[in-house]
Amino acid sequence: MQITIIGAGAIGGTVGAFLTQAGHDVTVVDIVREHVEQINQHGLRISGVRGDQHYPLRAVHTDDLAGTLHNVILAVKGHFTRDVVTQVIAPRLAEDGYVVSLQNGLNEDTIADVIGPERTIGAFVHFGADYLDPGHVQLGQDQDIFLGELDGSRTDRVEELQQALSAVMPTHITHEIYSYLWGKLVYGSMAFAVSTVDAPVPEILEDERARQICLAACRETALVGQALGHDLKPIGAFESSQFLPDRDDATSLAALDRFRAEMAASIKQHMGIWRDLRIKKRATEVDVQCGEVVRYAADAGIDVPVNQAIVRTIHEIEDDARDMNWSNLDTLLSAIPRK
Repeated sequence: MQITIIGAGAIGGTVGAFLTQAGHDVTVVDIVREHVEQINQHGLRISGVRGDQHYPLRAVHTDDLAGTLHNVILAVKGHFTRDVVTQVIAPRLAEDGYVVSLQNGLNEDTIADVIGPERTIGAFVHFGADYLDPGHVQLGQDQDIFLGELDGSRTDRVEELQQALSAVMPTHITHEIYSYLWGKLVYGSMAFAVSTVDAPVPEILEDERARQICLAACRETALVGQALGHDLKPIGAFESSQFLPDRDDATSLAALDRFRAEMAASIKQHMGIWRDLRIKKRATEVDVQCGEVVRYAADAGIDVPVNQAIVRTIHEIEDDARDMNWSNLDTLLSAIPRK
């Protein structure tokens, strides 16, 4: 299968390497020239749960991308989605071509707005990976992939893609892809909340302030997803449905504790958001995750003050107006409405 992957970072690079290893004709495209050069000269180094080795992979810089695109995997940061689809993909995409999003957030809607829903495939991906240096990513954990047409139908192209991606991770077809995406938005509310602190996630989730913040933020997001008619699928060990309004505090907090225990046993101790803020000093995807929750909540007439506070706090950290420290938990805690 011929596949073009736009974005060769943690997700795109890993997927591209394993697809190439399985015999597929893969080209990864990235905007970081040093990363492209390292991949072409040495292969992509993937360390982590599957060992440490270099995988042969063909890479090109975005400026050098030529020809017609047919089967496209999009793996750039969510806040670049519209620009990349509009400027890089749309002018080159074949009439019968498609784009599948292996991203965080609700990028499927943005992609469909540019190229049409008939050329857009939804996907849920949650294997833990980090871009460490040019030519090097770390795979922290394996996790199943779910694919689905936006209208829930089962098509030949999704079946072909499912067979290909099964060489990367166990891959399944679903008729309710938005239930997975909203389940991950619930997870995202927790992930952004804990990423306001410069400490390992398991340590943060032992703090009662963090537990109450995550409880409130995840409940807000679960309520919005439920109001839109979506079930909430689990995100690995994170049981998003346990934060629905009909669950009591003990049930929801027990689910949070189970997630904390699993992450404590993982080699991945921080969220990718933490890496964006602490190591890379760059913008996060907060607007296409918690920000989307806020937007959909406003349309549905639902108050989500904790998610709003998370968005503000993350932006302040991005702008160097706030440090990443434990006092941020007090700021977020104050956003929880008093009962």
